[in-house]
Amino acid sequence: MGERSVHHYREKKMRLLYLLMSILAFLLMPNAMAADEDGDAPPPKTAYHSLSPSLISNLQGQRKYVRCDIQLMTKGEDKLELIKQHDPAIRHELLMLLGDQAAAELKTPKGKEVLRKQALEAVNRVLAELTELTEEQKLVKDLFFTSFFVQ
Repeated sequence: MGERSVHHYREKKMRLLYLLMSILAFLLMPNAMAADEDGDAPPPKTAYHSLSPSLISNLQGQRKYVRCDIQLMTKGEDKLELIKQHDPAIRHELLMLLGDQAAAELKTPKGKEVLRKQALEAVNRVLAELTELTEEQKLVKDLFFTSFFVQ
């Protein structure tokens, strides 16, 4: 009879242990799910939009022109769609900016970098005007010249 009561005691103890572990797991599971929903979402993917065809513009006061291919970088497919929607306005703004440049400045790396920064600001400014976003919420994170030719 002593053996049976020891065995019975162990069995009750194991059942209680399993019950406590199940309750603990149940209580912790919603917290883990809530953490995924609240702030642990993966960051938006980087996406690029090519301004195609190439931009070609006369240069300021000269018989020279510039031809360049530009890629716009953003974060998230939803923002990429907004950029594509306003492609004509972006191209117009960039052509106006290119037309104000001097050939001598564009032939130097520093001049190209200054133009790249001005172009990025111009693109974000026109997108802020056309969308409900502010300039601080920059749709375009960066702008890249993938080809650049002055003649």
